[in-house]
Amino acid sequence: MNERRIPIRSDLDIVNARVGARDLAKALGFGIIDQARVATAISELARNIVLYAGSGEVLLRRVHDGRRVGVEAICVDQGPGIPNIELAMQNGYSTSNGLGMGLPGTKRLMDEFEIESAPGQGTRVTIRKWLR
Repeated sequence: MNERRIPIRSDLDIVNARVGARDLAKALGFGIIDQARVATAISELARNIVLYAGSGEVLLRRVHDGRRVGVEAICVDQGPGIPNIELAMQNGYSTSNGLGMGLPGTKRLMDEFEIESAPGQGTRVTIRKWLR
């Protein structure tokens, strides 16, 4: 599998995205710990899609930059957007009475993390984990 698109609309889709991410990481040779990190990060982002936007998509794919190979996930929704990304990236911040670990926790689990969002325009999060 070089690329897989997973529509996200329900808890079952979150599970499918998590399993797909873990399977891709395993196929690329990631160890069990990094497989779990990738799966957890995807699960958090997919859950945010369901919780805040209602629906969206996760694109999972193999990436390489010439000297290394990795897993990339692009999580996109057309939801309400994040009015203050800096605030949303702070540990403990939550708008859903959760623990506030979703976005900052995802960033810590991965090697690269990019987020684009604006009120009324949805959110796009791109994450990468490189094989060591």
